[in-house]
Amino acid sequence: MKGAAAMRRWLTGGLLVLGSGLGGLWALDQACPPDLSRLQALGRVVVDREGRVLSALPAPGGVWRLPVEPGEVPAHLIDLLVAAEDRRFRWHPGVDPLALARAAGQWVRTGRVVSGGSTLSMQAARLLEPRPRTLRSKAIEALRAVQLEWRYGKAGVLRIWLTLAPMGGNLEGVQAGALAWFGRPVERIGVAEAALLVAVPRRPEALRPDRHADAARAARDAVLRWRGAAGLPEADRLAALLEPVPSARLRMPGLAPHLSREVARAAEGPAGGFADGVVPTVLDAGLQRGMETLARDALAGLPGRGSLAIVVAELGTREVRALVGGDWLAEGRAGALDLTRAVRSPGSALKPLLYAMAFDRGLARPDTVMEDLPRRFGDWAPENFARGFSGRVTAASALRQSLNLPAVTLMEGLGPIRFASAMKALEAPPRLPPGAGAALPLALGGAGITLRELVGVMAALGDGGRAGGLRVVPGGAGRGDPVVGAPAAAAVAEILTQPFPGGGPAGVAWKTGTSWGGRDAWAVGFDARHAVGIWVGRPDGTAMPGATGRDMALPLLARAFALLPSAPRAQPPRVAMASTGLAPTVVDGLRLLFPPSGAVIGAGAVTIRAAGGRRPFTFLVDGVPVASGGARREAGWVPPGPGFYRVTVLDASGVAASAAVRVREGE
Repeated sequence: MKGAAAMRRWLTGGLLVLGSGLGGLWALDQACPPDLSRLQALGRVVVDREGRVLSALPAPGGVWRLPVEPGEVPAHLIDLLVAAEDRRFRWHPGVDPLALARAAGQWVRTGRVVSGGSTLSMQAARLLEPRPRTLRSKAIEALRAVQLEWRYGKAGVLRIWLTLAPMGGNLEGVQAGALAWFGRPVERIGVAEAALLVAVPRRPEALRPDRHADAARAARDAVLRWRGAAGLPEADRLAALLEPVPSARLRMPGLAPHLSREVARAAEGPAGGFADGVVPTVLDAGLQRGMETLARDALAGLPGRGSLAIVVAELGTREVRALVGGDWLAEGRAGALDLTRAVRSPGSALKPLLYAMAFDRGLARPDTVMEDLPRRFGDWAPENFARGFSGRVTAASALRQSLNLPAVTLMEGLGPIRFASAMKALEAPPRLPPGAGAALPLALGGAGITLRELVGVMAALGDGGRAGGLRVVPGGAGRGDPVVGAPAAAAVAEILTQPFPGGGPAGVAWKTGTSWGGRDAWAVGFDARHAVGIWVGRPDGTAMPGATGRDMALPLLARAFALLPSAPRAQPPRVAMASTGLAPTVVDGLRLLFPPSGAVIGAGAVTIRAAGGRRPFTFLVDGVPVASGGARREAGWVPPGPGFYRVTVLDASGVAASAAVRVREGE
């Protein structure tokens, strides 16, 4: 009994001592937590809807320190890192007694440090809190290494190393190294590239591949030959040894720079623990790249100090798929301005909404005859852009020609306040001069609007009149309630669906606008899936003499739609609207009888035939008119040679019907 009691006392005492020791370690850990400030001071990586990198933004101080998770890193990089730097990483508690004993023995024999015995955990501690390379620093790093393993585990230690390892110059971490040296994210690098990222941190300035290519290659090959050979298939290792090392540092990804800065600023703030640093958007990286190429090509042809902006959004989701905020290549403040958010006069670009509201309230219908004649509205006597007048015209023709007097007449009947309220419901509130109220000049662009807002208005008309602001990040409200009825929106779409003057995709409803003095040139449009807007002007708001939406912006709109996935707008039976309540009456819709879509035809003369619709008709092949009698429902065409062609017929209401055909070789 006495022996049992003594054993219990011994065990109790031992547990108390152990508990006191653990309690002391816990108290020490709480009193001296690791400093994660460098790990949390990350740059931002802005990604598209599929997680592809759009743009990278540096950390404070201009250091490229970008977020990365161990799960994003290829397994072969982790394997090479562990084999080269810390073979017993998987089982030691943060310090490796065998490595420390070896290092101590070497120090005793030689009187200097031959190998430091550092584990990856100790390296992570040094990366968090850099210190001089002394024995005291080594002791602190060893204690911190155990603490890091205790707090964050092996995955946390790896994350610290992968995020902070120096990669030469102002590059830190494997993500920044992969982007700068190889031009792609770390998850897509191969074995040879991974070996280089493992080798460079040992002597980051001496092994920079852009300055010391031979040394970098030798260090990489050393990792591949013996340090990191464990577990690597021989064929992969030999193939990696034959790959060259990069000879230059690449530019960091910089797609959508204006939007990237915007969403990165919105995402700022403490993330708690390990900061994330990845900012999602709903953009499409491929489409964004295409729009930026279009903009870059177009900028070269603009007048001095001219710039442009582009917005592409999906109709149903209102998600922005591409955004070019201006001349991002310009020096100074102009290049930093996001011109998709600049408030400018839209000119005639808001007339589609005005006509849709007028149709919706029964003030007019597409075939209503209106007068385009001189008239005064109080002290105001508006004129057309071309200074002349067209006399009696239908509402459809007035909208298509962008005549001003009919538009102001409709605004007078509708009421400017009601129109301004609809704009607010569409998240496009009109900016009026201080102290001014909504008035008739709203019909002609007498208020400020941004390109993003204008694209949102057009998206609503292309989506059956439903409200909904544009979104650049996941989540948000999306579509809302209708602001105008679907029949009215469809009527405007039919009127504005017409061929681009210089050729372009079919099935696009488009409208241009020009502000007073040529300060702003606009072109906006939509097809069955997307709404697109183009603005051309000068960032400082000065005029570009002779600039018009039709001449400057519309050709770019056609090119932008040509980059989008093909989505011709379906042509339903035309709706003839009664003057009250928009009671719909079905009229025979325009159809292309011959050739049918997908037809393969011979090389001889072809008779194009149409049915339905309203005379006169215009026949086109690849956007080029084909001679016809106008009132006739057919036209003759002789294909110039074998190949693929798009045949289109357009009626008097602007309705179009198209077919893609192939002409085979002559026999």
